Amino acid sequence: MNNATICDNVNHRGIFMVRIHLSRLLGERRMSQKKLAELTGIRPNTISEWYNEITISMKVEHIDRICEVLGCSLDELIEVIPNKVPITGKYLVIEEHGNRKPKGTGCDE
Repeated sequence: MNNATICDNVNHRGIFMVRIHLSRLLGERRMSQKKLAELTGIRPNTISEWYNEITISMKVEHIDRICEVLGCSLDELIEVIPNKVPITGKYLVIEEHGNRKPKGTGCDE
């Protein structure tokens, strides 16, 4: 994860486990976010969230459309990086309001 500490990679979702390489793929193809949105029929705001790796969820349909337009594989678009700190199983905390968050990350937001 680019020489960054675990705490540098924490946001409201916890520690990043998935990297989205849309920025690199668009750059390699000299394609704009706007053009990708037009060709896929995906909202420009959604493309921007993927591009900036701030999306909270991903639709399988969107993955399929993006891979088709860019002529790439799933592995080229999305990379799964094992968590350095476990966030599931016995490490999962359910908060009072029902949201789940990992415990024991050692990072204060």
